[in-house]
Amino acid sequence: MAVGRRVAMGLVGVLVFAVYAAAASFVYWVLAGVVRADVSLTATLAIVVIATVVFAYASYRFGTRRVLQELDARPLPRSRSPEAYERLDRLAERMDVGAPTLYVARMPMPNAISLGGPGDGAIVFDRALFRILSPAEFEGVLAHELAHLESRDSLVQTVAYSLSRTAVSLLAVVLLPVTLLATGMSRLLAWLRGRPFDSSGFDVHQRIGALVLVTFVALTLLVRAHSRSREFAADERAVEVTGRPRALAAALRKIERASEPKRGILSPLYVHTDESDDERWFSTHPSMDERIERLQKLTE
Repeated sequence: MAVGRRVAMGLVGVLVFAVYAAAASFVYWVLAGVVRADVSLTATLAIVVIATVVFAYASYRFGTRRVLQELDARPLPRSRSPEAYERLDRLAERMDVGAPTLYVARMPMPNAISLGGPGDGAIVFDRALFRILSPAEFEGVLAHELAHLESRDSLVQTVAYSLSRTAVSLLAVVLLPVTLLATGMSRLLAWLRGRPFDSSGFDVHQRIGALVLVTFVALTLLVRAHSRSREFAADERAVEVTGRPRALAAALRKIERASEPKRGILSPLYVHTDESDDERWFSTHPSMDERIERLQKLTE
């Protein structure tokens, strides 16, 4: 490579590094200003957590409307299905939950979804469930969804997701100055070598990115694991109030057989039966086989 070209590439590398260094300095100056402010670190973190929880609650409230609109769910009149409401009223009396509004919708697969909390809840049933489930099986599914409302699982999950993403974002912001500086150094070395688009071997910024990614994945796994545990808890609570584990197990098996994997915005609300072992770690629901096996043990 000609000396002039190498010098030119070196100057470009220095310029690129200067841009990254300036950006890193600016971010560090902002973070240092926050640290030097009169507000304590504890108070700052408290404000961030409170703001995250408030935002999560707002998302939870508006999310219920969004899901109902997305499903094109319609309220189920009591006159149209008095038996369903009789079972609902009877179960609600046994549980710490007000009678929610029942909705019907045409879902991508037979399913039931609980939205909201104990006092303002909604339960959406796919129309097919009224056809394929027996009265006892329908009651088991209804009790399961009421258990979710009773424990405010929807709100807890929404807050947990928001807090985990806030934690990852804070980690990324704190490490941003180092990341920018390391990226600039990597680009400088690449330009000096005359290969600006190849790896320079200085991969500190990649390791920082990996750390942030691992943290994000770890927190996501924890939240998803909690979601799966709540499904087991809701099954147990449903059996406690109905006394019919076999009916709920039979309902789950019928739903599984009538289901096909779907994708889209509502995909996390459904149970997918074709998931690989790796995908199950990130699933919000345990497999039907696991749930049915646990229910069968309750009959022994």
